[in-house]
Amino acid sequence: MGQCTAKPLREFESASHDLSALGALGSLLGAKDDIKEGMTTLAKLTRQLDEEWETEAKFMGDVSDAFDLLEVLLTAVARAKKG
Repeated sequence: MGQCTAKPLREFESASHDLSALGALGSLLGAKDDIKEGMTTLAKLTRQLDEEWETEAKFMGDVSDAFDLLEVLLTAVARAKKG
């Protein structure tokens, strides 16, 4: 899952460390730290979502495998009853 978000996340995190454009605007100087903190928080949340999605994808794969096995077992039982 993280393959899709790795590059944009790296670029986003990099941008959060270079907010020099805001320094030119005096009224936003106080907001610079808040913006950097917000961007850092968003990057952390994105990494957590990647981990959660990866866990959910693995779980769905495990459930799918279990249903495949159940189908094989039910087919074997049905054949055994016929024979």
